[in-house]
Amino acid sequence: MPVGVDEAGKGPALGSMFAAAVSVASRSSLPEGIADSKRLSPARRETLAGRLREAGGIDVGLVEITPDRIDDPETDMNGLAVEAHARAIDDAVDEVERPPHVVCDACDADADRFARRVADATPVAATVEAFHGADDEDPLVGAASVIAKVERDAHVATLAEEYGDVGSGYPSDPTTRQFLSAYVDDHGELPPFARASWATCVDVLAAADQRGLEEF
Repeated sequence: MPVGVDEAGKGPALGSMFAAAVSVASRSSLPEGIADSKRLSPARRETLAGRLREAGGIDVGLVEITPDRIDDPETDMNGLAVEAHARAIDDAVDEVERPPHVVCDACDADADRFARRVADATPVAATVEAFHGADDEDPLVGAASVIAKVERDAHVATLAEEYGDVGSGYPSDPTTRQFLSAYVDDHGELPPFARASWATCVDVLAAADQRGLEEF
């Protein structure tokens, strides 16, 4: 049984990271048009995610890693990515006669090391390989990237419904940085879904403190 795994939201300063695993009895079960989620429009991703979840012969596993977990000083992002991939595999794979073959989009500069760590972490007896750009080269990993990205986008949309436009959540997004600055100015603290340990959030708090000193 082949399995593809990918994550979405490893780098943002806001919100959760999601990892998805897609297992298939046969790769022919995948809908046409699967690609790396970054190459697809939001509408296309939504359509494909729905087909993946509804199709026979396809199982989907999904894991959320929350900001509190990300900010835990006992963790690091590479370790959390390993944990998320392993849990997603376990969620997607029922008991099978033969160990599944898993392909991951590597979340470590050393792809082989990432594969070994995922294999050691998952309770499923599986052969695991990982390489960079797997979401672009392997449609099954691309399918996992679609599921993970749709979940991440829905998560951000839910935050925006409650807090206003938060942007994409990535540090390079001006809307995200403006949101963080305005929120800290209004509330004196970061929003509850911020990754407080991220440099972007630390910098926003420091800038607010400096403004306060200047006003004083």
